[in-house]
Amino acid sequence: MIRKVILTPFQKFVKIEGLSGILLFGATIFAMLWANSGYSDVYEWLWDFKIGITSDSFSLSKPLILWINDGLMAIFFFLIGLEIKRELLIGELNSFKKAALPLFAAIGGVIFPLVLFMVLNDTPETFKGWGIPMATDIAFTLAILNLLGNRVPLSLKIFLTAFAIVDDLVAVLVIAVFYSETINWILILYASICFIPLVIAEKKGYYSKYLTTILGVIIWVLFLKSGIHPTIAGVLLAFTVPVRQKVVLVDFIDNLKTIAERIIKTEKSKEPILSYDQIQEMDNLEELTEKFRSPLQYLEHKLHGWSAYFIMPLFALANAGVAFSSNMEIDMSLILNIAIALFVGKCIGIALLSYLSIKLKWAQLPSGTNFTQIIGVAILAGVGFTMSIFIANLAFYGEVVYVNSSKVGVISGSILSGIIGYFILRWSGRKELSAE
Repeated sequence: MIRKVILTPFQKFVKIEGLSGILLFGATIFAMLWANSGYSDVYEWLWDFKIGITSDSFSLSKPLILWINDGLMAIFFFLIGLEIKRELLIGELNSFKKAALPLFAAIGGVIFPLVLFMVLNDTPETFKGWGIPMATDIAFTLAILNLLGNRVPLSLKIFLTAFAIVDDLVAVLVIAVFYSETINWILILYASICFIPLVIAEKKGYYSKYLTTILGVIIWVLFLKSGIHPTIAGVLLAFTVPVRQKVVLVDFIDNLKTIAERIIKTEKSKEPILSYDQIQEMDNLEELTEKFRSPLQYLEHKLHGWSAYFIMPLFALANAGVAFSSNMEIDMSLILNIAIALFVGKCIGIALLSYLSIKLKWAQLPSGTNFTQIIGVAILAGVGFTMSIFIANLAFYGEVVYVNSSKVGVISGSILSGIIGYFILRWSGRKELSAE
């Protein structure tokens, strides 16, 4: 019973992210076909179409692709922030013993691709792309793991998700520190002032969706205008959302019984509307439910669907459309560097540091797994897609040749990692099944 209570939410998460990976793949293929069809001019026009408001004192007008990359992706990063906070407080990263293997794996998965890219890079203009091969795409990798069915134990999926979340945290820090423009500190000061009431409310366990939304939009605009990428505002905002409920389970059950008894005693009506007393009790029930559920968990649950089924596929549709032609300008060395850094760097970094941490008894293998499966997951982690393309857009903003080359490199490295990782896990999983 305990196992079911603990694992069911994660299994739902895996299912959502797995389907998201399929949608991401479909959106990517569709974007590339569209960008290379007779309607490629429509593709370019759509994402370059400007939307916004402009006045004498204020201007907020951007191409549609930037509303996606700076706006909708801020919601995606808000979700990432919620996941990171949950994992740090009550999840797989809330103690060194739990976090040991995912933490060492993540360190290897960040450092080795970065170093490999720097070693292979021989062009000063492309050096700033060093952050591209660092992150792992959770949606794509979990989608591939889901295809393997019971050949992959759930503990391996938890391991992958945990180190991918650490990857995301590092990527967020890298974006904030290295891929932000010249910073207007006055606007950052104003944004910090807006955070104060949210931080105070979080300390007191209070959460208001209206206060968070209003101040969140203001903070997002201030970050956008300040030069720090606005998606960072989404992550910081997530850390102001309380994780604890106001009402514990025992009190919730007692109050729920009381409300149910009161509703039973109310006057019954044949009309399809509630009586005044029933409306009052329903209001009491809503208030009780609001206090019982964790604001962080509730938001994470609600946003997962929007992120998985809308934001990420739309991001892929807007960003993956690289138009290939005979006169297309690309940087082949950049393509190879990114693809190799993703495939080789992730594999060596994650597998090597995982092996060392286990041998030194700082960590242990997830239950029901073998080291061949760890190698398979390490290769699979080379599927960088969403975050890698996002960083590529920031690193080479306005440099079409390098942006397109980065996207081709990311897609190539991700496909190679996905296919080889899949077959290694399938082979190792078959051995485990036959051994049983």
